[in-house]
Amino acid sequence: MKKSLFILSLIISCYIQAQNAEQKGLQTINKSQAEAVIEFLASDELEGREAGTPSGKVAARFISSFLKMTGIEPYLDSYYQPFEAVVKEKRLYLNNVIGKIEGKRKDEFVIVGAHYDHLGIDTTLVGDQIYNGADDNASGVSAVLQIAKAFIATGEQPERTVLFALWDGEEKKLLGSNYFVETFPGISQIKGYLNFDMIGRNQDESNPTHVVFFYTQEFPNYQEWLHTDIQKYELQITPSYKPCDNKLGGSDNVSFGRRDIPIMWFHTDGHPDYHKPTDHSDKLNWNKLVDITKASFLLMWKWANE
Repeated sequence: MKKSLFILSLIISCYIQAQNAEQKGLQTINKSQAEAVIEFLASDELEGREAGTPSGKVAARFISSFLKMTGIEPYLDSYYQPFEAVVKEKRLYLNNVIGKIEGKRKDEFVIVGAHYDHLGIDTTLVGDQIYNGADDNASGVSAVLQIAKAFIATGEQPERTVLFALWDGEEKKLLGSNYFVETFPGISQIKGYLNFDMIGRNQDESNPTHVVFFYTQEFPNYQEWLHTDIQKYELQITPSYKPCDNKLGGSDNVSFGRRDIPIMWFHTDGHPDYHKPTDHSDKLNWNKLVDITKASFLLMWKWANE
């Protein structure tokens, strides 16, 4: 009887510890942090963050500095994963930016990612010529960086290694995420990939809590996790649940799905400013963006500690 009580008390203690860690992380995610990241990346001074341009390199430097300041280790010897690509007969030198928290099972991985590049400048346009890309995809970058900070704030080492990946060249046919999966050793050890691409706008202003949640249909527990966390923490988002096969197109999740890696993907649907210079930060629904980020941290926390 004494042994049974000891085991029960140990289980309860571990559960309480896990809950406390989860809540510590959740408390660090906020609107002001999202604004700081997005308003910098989507500023005119960043000139649209086109892959292979000096402004794209400034964005990469900002992201790597944020990871370092937060306490996230570099993925390898550096936060940068450099690679080259030829686009329209022009050779481009690009950088994925990747940080990690090593898990207790260091050779098992879960990854959360978003692309940081956008469309740059179009000098043929009259008026505004800069594709600022606040929603596409500075919004997604802000979520990845806040989740990284939240993991550090838990004070706990996760069971699996967590990679925080910011991809270059997505707007040029998923160059960065494709390069990563093509060169990653032991691809079967990646147990899941969570993607963000455009998570800050309202497609329908009468439904400001709407978000689409795509997930690999073989894993219905992903929907259950999200539904439970929304209720538990009173998050103001209303997901449209979309079970899908792993070949669903549109963003960096494709690079992972083609290799049969389970995926989750948040997206708030298209809007009139998609791929236009009018994609500005003052049009974002900050409360929704923050609650999507919170929900995503909770999902990643579960994935990392299964």
